[in-house]
Amino acid sequence: MTEKEKAAAGMLYDGNYDKGLYYERIRCKDLCSEYNRLMPSQTKEREELIKKIVGKTKGSFLIEQSFWCDYGYNIELGENFYSNHDLVILDCAKVTFGDNCFIAPQCGFYTAGHAIDAEQRNKGLEIALPIKIGNNVWIGGRVCVLPGVTIGDNTVIGAGSVVNRDIPSGVIAAGNPCRVIREITDADKEKYKR
Repeated sequence: MTEKEKAAAGMLYDGNYDKGLYYERIRCKDLCSEYNRLMPSQTKEREELIKKIVGKTKGSFLIEQSFWCDYGYNIELGENFYSNHDLVILDCAKVTFGDNCFIAPQCGFYTAGHAIDAEQRNKGLEIALPIKIGNNVWIGGRVCVLPGVTIGDNTVIGAGSVVNRDIPSGVIAAGNPCRVIREITDADKEKYKR
């Protein structure tokens, strides 16, 4: 079994010293660096380059610079995806975003975790667990989503949260660690004046 296959299976794998994975990361980081150097007005070039970086896009999307990821091919963007500045996705495993996801500045989605045992960690062993974000999700600024987390549809994650467990659909959740605060109700439609 290759190190890449081990990662996909959720097993400990050599993410640091495996040459194949190393070169895949370098290729991706070169593309991210190229993307981050484009002018914001170069919308067509930006869109084309993101399509080279990420594994799947669905319709319209916009990722503001800067943007960094590890491999790119493990990222799937739903329709009408938007991310503000400084998005980091460590996509050693799949990271899937549903439709109508809005990501505030300086957010991180981290599928990678290192071995707890120091000897294994020093050998470069790590684990990768997928992240799944549902449809119609809004993620506030400086949110950190950790390996293996699923966030349900129609959910809001408050700024500064560390999401280390699954969050259900239709709720507002926040904190460190992130926890459900309350359900979203029809009264929320009247919260702001029009």
